[in-house]
Amino acid sequence: MSGKLIYLMGPSGSGKDSLLQAAAERLQASGCRIARRVITRSAESVGEDALGVSGEAFARMTEEGAFALSWHANGLDYGIPKQIDDWLASGRDVLVNGSRGYLPVARQRYPDLLPVLLEVQPAVLRERLIARGRENHAQIEARLARNAAFDEADDGCVRIDNSGALEDAVNRLIHLIMDARACV
Repeated sequence: MSGKLIYLMGPSGSGKDSLLQAAAERLQASGCRIARRVITRSAESVGEDALGVSGEAFARMTEEGAFALSWHANGLDYGIPKQIDDWLASGRDVLVNGSRGYLPVARQRYPDLLPVLLEVQPAVLRERLIARGRENHAQIEARLARNAAFDEADDGCVRIDNSGALEDAVNRLIHLIMDARACV
Protein backbone atom coordinates (compact mmCIF):
# COMPACT_ATOMS: atom_id res chain seq x y z
CA MET A 1 0.00 0.00 0.00
CA SER A 2 1.38 3.41 -0.85
CA GLY A 3 0.84 6.58 1.10
CA LYS A 4 -0.66 9.87 -0.03
CA LEU A 5 1.39 12.99 -0.77
CA ILE A 6 -0.27 16.08 0.67
CA TYR A 7 1.08 19.13 -1.14
CA LEU A 8 0.48 22.23 1.02
CA MET A 9 0.80 25.61 -0.68
CA GLY A 10 -0.08 29.19 0.03
CA PRO A 11 1.21 32.68 -0.32
CA SER A 12 4.04 33.89 1.84
CA GLY A 13 2.41 35.09 5.04
CA SER A 14 -0.52 32.66 4.86
CA GLY A 15 0.71 30.79 7.93
CA LYS A 16 1.97 27.53 6.40
CA ASP A 17 4.80 27.21 8.91
CA SER A 18 2.50 28.02 11.84
CA LEU A 19 -0.02 25.47 10.56
CA LEU A 20 2.63 22.77 10.18
CA GLN A 21 4.03 23.42 13.65
CA ALA A 22 0.58 23.42 15.25
CA ALA A 23 -0.51 20.25 13.44
CA ALA A 24 2.78 18.33 13.68
CA GLU A 25 2.06 16.26 16.78
CA ARG A 26 -1.40 15.19 15.63
CA LEU A 27 -0.18 14.42 12.11
CA GLN A 28 2.73 12.34 13.35
CA ALA A 29 0.45 10.48 15.78
CA SER A 30 -1.78 9.55 12.83
CA GLY A 31 1.20 8.24 10.84
CA CYS A 32 1.67 11.23 8.56
CA ARG A 33 5.25 12.40 8.06
CA ILE A 34 6.10 16.08 7.51
CA ALA A 35 9.00 16.50 5.09
CA ARG A 36 11.68 18.97 6.13
CA ARG A 37 12.53 21.28 3.22
CA VAL A 38 16.01 22.26 2.19
CA ILE A 39 16.24 25.97 1.39
CA THR A 40 19.00 28.36 0.33
CA ARG A 41 18.33 30.74 3.19
CA SER A 42 18.87 30.48 6.90
CA ALA A 43 15.97 28.49 8.35
CA GLU A 44 16.07 30.66 11.46
CA SER A 45 15.19 33.70 9.38
CA VAL A 46 11.89 32.23 8.23
CA GLY A 47 10.66 30.43 11.34
CA GLU A 48 10.43 27.21 9.37
CA ASP A 49 11.73 23.80 10.34
CA ALA A 50 13.97 23.68 7.28
CA LEU A 51 17.57 22.88 6.56
CA GLY A 52 19.32 26.04 5.40
CA VAL A 53 22.16 25.46 2.93
CA SER A 54 24.31 27.56 0.64
CA GLY A 55 23.55 27.82 -3.06
CA GLU A 56 26.62 25.72 -3.78
CA ALA A 57 25.52 22.98 -1.38
CA PHE A 58 22.04 22.99 -2.90
CA ALA A 59 23.45 22.65 -6.42
CA ARG A 60 25.64 19.75 -5.27
CA MET A 61 22.66 18.03 -3.60
CA THR A 62 20.64 18.46 -6.79
CA GLU A 63 23.42 16.91 -8.89
CA GLU A 64 23.61 13.99 -6.44
CA GLY A 65 19.85 13.33 -6.80
CA ALA A 66 19.01 14.24 -3.20
CA PHE A 67 15.61 15.74 -4.01
CA ALA A 68 12.28 14.22 -4.99
CA LEU A 69 11.07 17.74 -5.81
CA SER A 70 12.98 21.00 -6.19
CA TRP A 71 12.23 24.47 -7.52
CA HIS A 72 13.41 28.07 -7.62
CA ALA A 73 11.13 30.86 -6.38
CA ASN A 74 11.58 34.41 -5.09
CA GLY A 75 15.35 34.22 -5.48
CA LEU A 76 15.70 31.03 -3.43
CA ASP A 77 16.05 27.30 -4.10
CA TYR A 78 13.81 24.79 -2.35
CA GLY A 79 14.08 21.02 -2.19
CA ILE A 80 12.03 18.16 -0.77
CA PRO A 81 14.32 15.24 0.16
CA LYS A 82 14.07 12.02 -1.85
CA GLN A 83 13.35 10.21 1.42
CA ILE A 84 9.65 11.00 0.91
CA ASP A 85 9.52 8.31 -1.78
CA ASP A 86 10.53 5.69 0.81
CA TRP A 87 7.89 6.96 3.24
CA LEU A 88 5.20 6.90 0.56
CA ALA A 89 6.22 3.40 -0.60
CA SER A 90 5.93 2.14 2.98
CA GLY A 91 2.33 3.36 3.15
CA ARG A 92 2.92 6.56 5.11
CA ASP A 93 1.20 9.78 4.17
CA VAL A 94 3.64 12.64 3.64
CA LEU A 95 2.93 16.35 3.91
CA VAL A 96 5.23 18.75 2.06
CA ASN A 97 5.41 22.52 2.08
CA GLY A 98 5.28 23.12 -1.66
CA SER A 99 5.08 25.93 -4.18
CA ARG A 100 2.00 27.03 -6.09
CA GLY A 101 4.11 27.68 -9.19
CA TYR A 102 5.63 24.19 -9.05
CA LEU A 103 2.32 22.36 -8.60
CA PRO A 104 2.05 21.23 -12.26
CA VAL A 105 5.49 19.57 -12.06
CA ALA A 106 4.67 17.98 -8.69
CA ARG A 107 1.42 16.61 -10.17
CA GLN A 108 3.38 15.00 -13.01
CA ARG A 109 5.70 13.28 -10.53
CA TYR A 110 2.93 12.39 -8.05
CA PRO A 111 -0.35 12.25 -10.02
CA ASP A 112 -2.40 11.23 -6.96
CA LEU A 113 -1.18 14.03 -4.70
CA LEU A 114 -3.67 16.00 -2.64
CA PRO A 115 -3.14 19.72 -3.41
CA VAL A 116 -4.07 21.91 -0.43
CA LEU A 117 -4.08 25.69 -0.75
CA LEU A 118 -3.88 27.72 2.45
CA GLU A 119 -5.78 30.94 1.84
CA VAL A 120 -5.93 34.18 3.78
CA GLN A 121 -8.18 37.18 3.24
CA PRO A 122 -6.19 39.92 1.43
CA ALA A 123 -6.39 42.42 4.32
CA VAL A 124 -5.12 39.80 6.79
CA LEU A 125 -2.33 38.77 4.42
CA ARG A 126 -1.25 42.41 3.97
CA GLU A 127 -1.09 42.85 7.77
CA ARG A 128 0.99 39.70 8.19
CA LEU A 129 3.44 40.66 5.44
CA ILE A 130 3.87 44.15 6.90
CA ALA A 131 4.34 42.74 10.42
CA ARG A 132 7.13 40.37 9.45
CA GLY A 133 9.10 43.24 7.92
CA ARG A 134 10.97 41.31 5.20
CA GLU A 135 9.67 43.23 2.18
CA ASN A 136 9.11 46.85 1.27
CA HIS A 137 5.70 48.25 0.30
CA ALA A 138 6.16 47.59 -3.44
CA GLN A 139 7.23 43.98 -2.80
CA ILE A 140 4.23 43.40 -0.54
CA GLU A 141 1.86 44.79 -3.15
CA ALA A 142 3.47 42.58 -5.82
CA ARG A 143 2.99 39.52 -3.58
CA LEU A 144 -0.66 40.45 -3.02
CA ALA A 145 -1.23 40.86 -6.78
CA ARG A 146 0.37 37.45 -7.51
CA ASN A 147 -1.78 35.89 -4.84
CA ALA A 148 -4.98 37.41 -6.27
CA ALA A 149 -4.12 36.06 -9.73
CA PHE A 150 -3.50 32.59 -8.32
CA ASP A 151 -6.69 32.62 -6.27
CA GLU A 152 -8.72 33.15 -9.45
CA ALA A 153 -7.33 30.02 -11.08
CA ASP A 154 -9.41 26.85 -11.10
CA ASP A 155 -6.63 24.53 -9.98
CA GLY A 156 -8.51 21.69 -8.32
CA CYS A 157 -6.97 22.48 -4.93
CA VAL A 158 -8.71 21.85 -1.66
CA ARG A 159 -8.75 25.20 0.09
CA ILE A 160 -8.32 25.98 3.77
CA ASP A 161 -8.98 29.50 5.08
CA ASN A 162 -6.39 30.57 7.64
CA SER A 163 -7.69 34.10 8.16
CA GLY A 164 -9.08 33.28 11.59
CA ALA A 165 -8.12 30.97 14.43
CA LEU A 166 -5.14 28.74 13.63
CA GLU A 167 -6.80 25.79 15.37
CA ASP A 168 -9.65 25.93 12.84
CA ALA A 169 -7.16 25.54 9.99
CA VAL A 170 -5.36 22.74 11.87
CA ASN A 171 -8.62 20.82 12.34
CA ARG A 172 -9.53 21.25 8.67
CA LEU A 173 -6.10 19.99 7.57
CA ILE A 174 -6.30 16.95 9.86
CA HIS A 175 -9.78 16.10 8.56
CA LEU A 176 -8.66 16.47 4.93
CA ILE A 177 -5.80 14.05 5.47
CA MET A 178 -8.00 11.54 7.29
CA ASP A 179 -10.61 11.76 4.51
CA ALA A 180 -7.93 11.28 1.82
CA ARG A 181 -6.62 8.22 3.66
CA ALA A 182 -10.12 6.73 3.82
CA CYS A 183 -10.45 7.08 0.04
CA VAL A 184 -7.26 5.15 -0.74
